[in-house]
Amino acid sequence: MEYNTQRPKLKINDYGRNVYKLIQYAKGIEDRGQRNRMAQTIVNAMARSEETKNHNDEDKRRYWVHLMILADWDLDIDVPYDISPEDSVEFKPHRMLYNQNGSRFHHYGHVMEAMVKRAADYPDGEERDALIERIAHAMKRDYLLWNRDTVEDDVINKQMDLLSEGRLAVKEDFHYHEAREYMKNGKEERPVGNSNRKKKKKKKKKKPQQKVQGL
Repeated sequence: MEYNTQRPKLKINDYGRNVYKLIQYAKGIEDRGQRNRMAQTIVNAMARSEETKNHNDEDKRRYWVHLMILADWDLDIDVPYDISPEDSVEFKPHRMLYNQNGSRFHHYGHVMEAMVKRAADYPDGEERDALIERIAHAMKRDYLLWNRDTVEDDVINKQMDLLSEGRLAVKEDFHYHEAREYMKNGKEERPVGNSNRKKKKKKKKKKPQQKVQGL
């Protein structure tokens, strides 16, 4: 078995090891025309590995540069662009983009925060009050799914106040459910009792054998 630690280190990880193997295969092709066609096929595969569908001329040139970098500039082909080993400095690893959305409470998610802001714009009335109650229950459920422990109701009220910038609040007579009710509604509660207990198999009663006369 071949392990990754035993394989040559890739200079560019974006295209995977299969593209690297194709390049090594292309080096062994003796016919120059066939070798050129193989190089073009590899470049096309490199282009398809990226999400961008419309590649401009600069993108195409970059693929040829990356092809030669992976080949250690030891691939005798007709490159359709003017490139040289000095172009190796062009390559930089893709920067990982992280979600910078400024979420205040990650356990609620952006959908919940959007609901709070939308509800804050509702006019006063029964519909607004009902929406606030639904949001309050949903916030406690999400908090419990994230924390798995009992949470104080005042914490939910304070966080709703922060998310709505002081525009939403439950009524004084509003009551949250017990924690187990939210877990049950979220299908997270386990069945009560020992579910692993094996059921006893019922023994089948043997039917009395009828005596056959004449034997």
